Formats: sequence, structure tokens, C-alpha cells
Amino acid sequence: MSLKAECGIAFLLYLFGKIGYNNSMKKNKDFLPITKADLERRGWDCVDFLYISGDAYVDHPSFGSAIITRLLESEGYRVGIIAQPDWNNNNSFQVLGKPRLGVLISSGVIDSMVNHYTVNKKIRSDDAYSPGGISGKRPDRAVIVYANKIKEVFKDVPIIIGGIEASLRRFAHYDYWSNSVRRSILLDSRADLLIYGMGEKPIVELARRLASGERINTITDIRGTAYLTNSIDNFSSKDAVLLPSYEEVKESKVKFAKAFKLQYDEQDPIRGKTLIQPHGNRYLVQNPPASPLTTQEMDRVYALPYQRTYHPVYQKDGGVPAIEEVEFSITSHRGCYGGCSFCALTFHQGRMIQKRSQKSILAEAKKLTALENFKGYIHDVGGPTANFRNRACSIQEKAGVCKDKNCLDNGGCKHLKVDHQEYLELLRQLRAIPEVKKVFIRSGIRYDYLMLDKNDDFFVELCAHHVSGQLKVAPEHVVDRVLQKMGKPSRAIYDRFVKKFTEINAQLGKEQYLVPYLLSSHPGSDLKAAIELAEYLRDIHYQPQQVQDFYPTPGTLSTCMFYTELDPRTLQKVYVPKDPKEKAMQRALLQYRRPENYKLVYQALKLAGREDLIGFGAKCLIRPVQNLKQNNRNTKRSNFKKRRIN
Repeated sequence: MSLKAECGIAFLLYLFGKIGYNNSMKKNKDFLPITKADLERRGWDCVDFLYISGDAYVDHPSFGSAIITRLLESEGYRVGIIAQPDWNNNNSFQVLGKPRLGVLISSGVIDSMVNHYTVNKKIRSDDAYSPGGISGKRPDRAVIVYANKIKEVFKDVPIIIGGIEASLRRFAHYDYWSNSVRRSILLDSRADLLIYGMGEKPIVELARRLASGERINTITDIRGTAYLTNSIDNFSSKDAVLLPSYEEVKESKVKFAKAFKLQYDEQDPIRGKTLIQPHGNRYLVQNPPASPLTTQEMDRVYALPYQRTYHPVYQKDGGVPAIEEVEFSITSHRGCYGGCSFCALTFHQGRMIQKRSQKSILAEAKKLTALENFKGYIHDVGGPTANFRNRACSIQEKAGVCKDKNCLDNGGCKHLKVDHQEYLELLRQLRAIPEVKKVFIRSGIRYDYLMLDKNDDFFVELCAHHVSGQLKVAPEHVVDRVLQKMGKPSRAIYDRFVKKFTEINAQLGKEQYLVPYLLSSHPGSDLKAAIELAEYLRDIHYQPQQVQDFYPTPGTLSTCMFYTELDPRTLQKVYVPKDPKEKAMQRALLQYRRPENYKLVYQALKLAGREDLIGFGAKCLIRPVQNLKQNNRNTKRSNFKKRRIN
């Protein structure tokens, strides 16, 4: 049977969920080829697809590169990987020769600019996704650099870009690092096609069609892809939405906000329409999102023969640090309907939950117990939000997610299904595996959803079995006007959650604590709000060890607010702290007890007219200014101790 026929049959079987790991076309217990010698050992004269990644090669299902390459392998394609090529050396891109069907390019798990720079635009000193954690192994704007290099060395090979960097930059977007509106990454990369989202269905269909002889410039109808065209005459206003052009959104913040809202509204696989954005004399076209994976399809993806670790070539460098966080973690589902404004999931995984079966998850857990360095602890079982195991409501099955509603707003939609029983049953089965000592939940609990559950079984067992002294939660803030901009539940709901957590642990005889994640300088947060948050921390006697400044990354509603100073949902003005001094003050207020933050906290309180918080009373945050010398001495001692420790 020809490769063309095999691929066609495999794709049809895949669509109907009838192809699994046990009967996949190619079983390979080894890593995919990274050198010519690897190709020779397999008897290959070339690869069908070349996958170029900004990350080191880690063959684990937490890495998108592993999923896409293993999936293509299971469909019968020969796949080679070039991880972190030297972008200044053409030979680095040619080590596996010219691929037969195409080159797939990703910057890696994280946007390359986020990977390289802190929120203050300072260069990071390390990179968890590189060998030995050493930074500098990939260029800025890696997708653009890699794609243009491939254009140079393989002039006529189809170039397909994907992953988080390409996915979230598919439209004209605000770029924080250059403080400018950049055009779609498709133009700057000169790629032929962009796959957005998780990508399994689009890549399988694309591979089949390329293998059948179709030219890349004629493949314009695959869901979950975006492309450039010179004409949109064949589109009707009924099926497509015309966005303000790149030139318009670059010149007008109002039009940028309107364009973002239109994009945001159509990222649904059932009711989403085609989106078109003019760029000069060309048009960016985003096809509707790919349909969600069924449970059977998800099971198949996670049963592929991953090695579950980094390639042995990195052993001499000490390995790849990123594996440590996920090595003993299990992905149970994808998607999130939580609606956090600072999260890009709406544009990438989507709001519709896609889950694996319990059988699939238990099988993976048993694989973990067989690993040499497994110590009995499963570090996480979850997804973007651990306790979202099912779709929000049955309406989504046929109508998709609601356009202008959040499932959890105003105490939860009346159609929202609140039920933790299936997830609880899964956790019980995992705990029952003889080799498993403890199963943790580290991917985050949506506490407002938990508080809607009238059955306390999950909450009790969460505290009894799945917390190791501390449970990390993400209130992000406590001031309601800021929480509203963040898309987070009100403080009253968080307070009720804290109270119940304390009560349940008291009943269990456990001393366990909540560790809240907090975000400073988010749009909507002024100095007054930051002080209110500091007062809250004072009242609960808690000082966070780490505080995250809001980071404006592509594809989030919060980034749109940051750039435009408008809420795209209402076009109302939003206060945005952009001045570096004010941002430093807001951050310092959340750690007001630290001596090194005294000056900033003092200045913030004076500026806000809150001198009542400077003094010796129980409600005061800091001592009066006459103690400044003592604070300076304390700061010097603190810095000296840090230097000695380091």
C-alpha cells in the first residue's frame, strides 16, 4: 500500500477515534532522530517533516513538540527534530537534510520574549527549557528568525509555524517589548501556514493533504489554521467577520480594542466565524477553531510512546530543568471557562473542556510508578484549572460557549453544572494504586466553583489527602474593582473559601495553610487599591515571598487593556499603572515588611494621603520616618546575608 493511501486511511480512522496506541502504524521505543546517524540507523534517506524548536528536545506530553511529532510518527510519517539550532549558522538547520513535506517551527513551550525578559525587560539569567538551564540558546522572536532562516536554506519547502508564540501573534498585536503594534507573525516569518491552538487535528489533516500532493498555497480550509491571501472575494459577510486593519489598529487604540473584542468573541469551535484582518494589500484569514478532541482522541494522544524525559544528549549538561516540574504530573484535561483576563487560554486551548478518560489517566499513573526515580508521589493531576473536569453546561455541546457571558459571573450561570464527583472518583482510584503514596493537586483550584458545590466531599478529601501543608490558590487581588478587570471572583467569595478551608482542616486535625498568588499593577489597580491589598495582608498576618507584576503578553484581554487603557468589552476607560516608579511602589506595598522596601512604601503612603498607616499603631504598615536610619541598617544587613548565602 502506498504512503498516500496509508495516510488517508489512518486519518479517517483517527477522525472516528478507532486508531489507538496498540494498533498505531509505527511503534518506536526510541527518541526521534536528531542527527544523520539517527536517520541511517532507521534506514531513512530523508524525513517527511522537520520539527524545529526553541526548546531542548524533551519527549514528554507536557511539551507540545513531543505531542505533535509523536502524533505524526503514529500516522506513518518520518519526523526529525532540530532543537535549538544555531540561528547564525545555516548548517544547523541542514543536519537532517531537506524534508520531503514540510518544516514545522515553534519557539517552544513559552513565547521567546517572555522566556528571555522579565516584566522589567531585563534579561533573564536562566532558561528552564535549555540544557543545564543556561540562557541564550534561542533568539528573540524565535519563530520569525527560524522561519526566515529556513526560507533561506530550503527555498521551496512548505513552512508551517505553530506553538504559543505563533498562536498568540496570529493577528496584529501589541508587543510589550517594543511597545508597538506589530503585524501578524505570518508576514514577518514569511511562513506558508500558521496552526493555532493545540494543533493535533490540523496537523494530521495538513500532513495527509501534503502527502497526497496538494500544494501548501491551496490548503486554505483547515480549521485551526490561519493564512495570508491577496483576495477575499469568495467570503460572505454571513460567514466571515472583517476586522479593523493592521494600519487602523496601529493608529487607533479604540479600533485596536474593537478588533480584539471581535477576535475574542469568535474563538469557539462551534459558533466561531472566519476572521479576516487586512494588512496593506494582503489579508490575514483565520479559519474557525478546530473541533475539540473527543475523550477517545485525547486518550490516544496521551498514550503515544513518549520517553517522558529529555534526550540523552543533554545528560552531560545536567539535563533540562523544565522536566522536573512535570515529570510526575498528569494532564487530565484541557481548556478553561474561568475567564481570567490575564490568561491567553481563550485564544489557545479554548473555553471548552476536553478531557481524558479515567482509564487513560490511571494507565499513565501506572507508567509513572515504573519509572526508576519515582518516589511514590504524583505531583499533579489537572489542567489549566484542576477541578474543571467537565464542560460547563450541556448547551455548549451544540451551541458552543456563550459569546458575552462568563460561566462563573454573578455566582455562576444557572446552566452551570457544579459537580466534583467524577474528579473525586479519579483521585480515589489514583490513591489506591499500591505504589502511590500521595497525589497532589498543584495546577490550581478554582475556589469560586468549589464554593458552588453543595456537596463537601471533594473539599474534605482535598484537605485530607491532596494538600502537603500548603495549598496554592490564586485570588490575585482583594479589591473588587480590580478583581472585576481581572475576571476573578469577588473578595467575599474568597473570604468564604478561606473560612471553610480553615474549618475543614480544624475538623481533620490538620495544620495547613493557603498560599495566595497575588498580582501587582494589573489594569484597574491604582495606588489606593495596592494599599488596600497591603492592609489585607497585614490583617491576615501574611507576607508573600514572591509577587508577580502584571506582564502584558500577546493574546490576553488584560494586555489589550494595558495598551489601549480601555476595557474592550465596554470601551470604558481603565486606569493602567505604567510609570515604573508607581509599579515599584505597588509591588513594594505587597511586601511592606521588607526593610529594602521602606522608602517606596513610605513614598506611596504619603502620595496616597495615607499617613495614618505610618506610625506605631496595630494598623500601621511602617514606622515613622525617624526610623529610616534603622531601616537602612536593616536593609544593609539583609543584603549582606543574601550575598553570603548566594
